Amino acid sequence: MRYFSHPEKEAITLTGILYALSDSVRLEIVLELLDGMEKGAYEFKSLCKSSTLAYHFRILREAGITKTRVAGRYHFVSLRREDLNARFPGLIDIILESAKSSNKE
Repeated sequence: MRYFSHPEKEAITLTGILYALSDSVRLEIVLELLDGMEKGAYEFKSLCKSSTLAYHFRILREAGITKTRVAGRYHFVSLRREDLNARFPGLIDIILESAKSSNKE
């Protein structure tokens, strides 16, 4: 079984978060995860090609924004909201609320 490493909460950096969320595809992935539910990576295939999507998932995971769980040949992704809020209180909510508002305009 494949295992993905995730940074410890203390290793999550502000620059890493901002870099990861500076891309519109990655921002869209995180907006889809806002409901707190774990989603299959296959649910995001409409955003871009699978190989590019894997790259975006890696950037989000390495920044500490998402967690990836492997079950057989499927990958499930969830938002690390508690860890992000513990490290930078309110930051992720402010960024995502701003992004949601921008998408509506």
